[in-house]
Amino acid sequence: MAKDPITNSVNEFEKVEQAAAFLGQRIAIPEVAVVLGSGLGQFSEAIVDRIVIPYAEIPHWPSDPLIGHGRMLTAGTVAGRPVVVLEGRAHRYQGYTRSQIAFAPRVLARIGVPTLVLTNAAGGINTAFTPGSVMIIDDHINLLGDNPLIGPHDERFGPRFPDMTQVYARRLRAVADQIGTEVSLRLVHGIYVAVHGPSFETPAEIKFLRTIGADAVGMSTVPEAIVARQMGLEVLGLACITNMAAGVLPEPLHQDDVLQAAEQIAEPFGKLLASLIRHL
Repeated sequence: MAKDPITNSVNEFEKVEQAAAFLGQRIAIPEVAVVLGSGLGQFSEAIVDRIVIPYAEIPHWPSDPLIGHGRMLTAGTVAGRPVVVLEGRAHRYQGYTRSQIAFAPRVLARIGVPTLVLTNAAGGINTAFTPGSVMIIDDHINLLGDNPLIGPHDERFGPRFPDMTQVYARRLRAVADQIGTEVSLRLVHGIYVAVHGPSFETPAEIKFLRTIGADAVGMSTVPEAIVARQMGLEVLGLACITNMAAGVLPEPLHQDDVLQAAEQIAEPFGKLLASLIRHL
């Protein structure tokens, strides 16, 4: 088994291959993978012929729990199509390394997933947005102060300098627009900005983020999107606007309120995801 010459540990590609082999023996090759954001885990219950695999059972998979996130992979079918759904993701603010954050999209690519739908709970910066809206991510701004591709490069993961001209596939965004009328959700478009967290943003920071063109803010999604594009996956990003960002409204922000708001739109959001999977 290959060892990293610096750390003397199993290298990242071998870790990904071990996890992919483990999943390949247990699930069908998915046509679509979905990563569920905070409070949106209800969608997994809609999967037919479910196979549930806790992250802790998958070799090398980051599996520490986080409030509002599950920690399992669920495979099965939606609308007759094989899918895999991830409940819970690795965030930088949890102390995960770049390679741990990159791990899930890399494994998904190695088991043959062509399309990745990334979802999250986000704060609305654009004052035209309202809580309960779903923003189709047109592009992103990375203010994490980090990039999951920093470090030693393995060409088996894709190019060293992947193009980011169109991270979020125009085709998938068009499909989302077409089915928007089928569900009781307001769909909007905008730019998602990722910040490090875990503290929520200050009103001054939100004013700055609005000035540079951001419409919604969160603490995830961007690293996964970068890795997925490097691996050649088509990506769709959906940000559930669970609250307005700091300073937009006078109320303070609480994580419990974010989770409660996400749970309130989980059912129509699940219908949106099911319809998307049917049409992708």
